[in-house]
This record gives sequence, structure tokens and C-alpha cells, in this order.
Amino acid sequence: MSLLNDILSYNEEFVEKKEYEAYQKGKVPNKRLLILSCMDTRLVELLPKAMNVGNGDVKILKTAGALVSHPFGSIMRSILVGVYELGIDEICVVGHHDCGMSGIKVDATLQKMKERGVTEEKLDTLAFSGIDFEQFLQGFDKVEDSVKHSVSTVHNHPLLPTDVPVHGLVINPDTGKLDLVVDGYATK
Repeated sequence: MSLLNDILSYNEEFVEKKEYEAYQKGKVPNKRLLILSCMDTRLVELLPKAMNVGNGDVKILKTAGALVSHPFGSIMRSILVGVYELGIDEICVVGHHDCGMSGIKVDATLQKMKERGVTEEKLDTLAFSGIDFEQFLQGFDKVEDSVKHSVSTVHNHPLLPTDVPVHGLVINPDTGKLDLVVDGYATK
């Protein structure tokens, strides 16, 4: 049986037993907070517990490295929708130690793409079309610097209201300890 079939089979029972009722909440978060974090599997349950948030309390966006790599990309659009349409009053960017985006090697990633069937011709076409793989696949060397960069991108966005604090934190994926990198109240 495939993973998809396992998911659908489980979901059928989940719905039949009305287990969803425990998760029914409004679309406006109770704590009016949006968290941008990394998609790391270790943070799925640890991050909300470490930050004392539960279902219905916050909006959580996940992306590789908790990076806001483009000021007018989908991550920033989601943040702005959260602020203007879903009642978000504060934002936390949360990176983590031992992140897969730390020290990523673009050439190695491109090689893995080729091994999985992406042709050199496709890569060349994208490069000739203006895609800079060094920038597109760029990671970071120090998580604190990456968090500061993402906080700055969000905080200085021309469409973000100036009264929305943007905080930066780094979490230890083993212990859940949070370290403050940027106090958004101090930068308002």
C-alpha cells in the first residue's frame, strides 16, 4: 500500500469517528501571532510546545530555513494576508540550530537534481532565462544572521504596517530552548 493510500484510509476513519471536532477553531488566531519557522521535522510538535501555542492560537508558515528569500514572494504574501485578513498583530521568525539550509552547497544540490532526472538542458534553459541558481538555492552560514535577514525583510517591507513587531528567535531542535535574536518591540 502506498503512503497516499495509508493517509486516505486513516482519514476516512478520522472523519467517521468525528475526531476533527477536537480541532475546530476559528480562522483568526487566539494569540494573533504568526510564526515563520523552518520545515524541519523536529519542529512539528516541539516548536508549538516550546512556545506555548496550541491549535487555534497562531498561524504557522514553514519554509526551508525560515527564509524570506524574496520580498514579493509567496511567504511575504502569506504574512501580509495574515496581517490584513486574519488579525495578525505580531510576527516571529524562528530559525534553528543544525538546519539543513546551513552551508548548503548549490553544486551538490544541482547534482542531486541531475541524478533524479533533471536534464542539463532544463538547467541551461532556466539559467539562460535568468534563474540564478546560486541565489535561488542559497542557504546560510550562521542561523542568527539568517534570522536577522528574514526579520529585516519582513520588518522593512513597504506593505507591512509599522505597528507590527517582528521578532527573531533561534530554537534548539534537541531541547526546545529559544534564544532571542531580534526583539521586535525594540525596533518599532
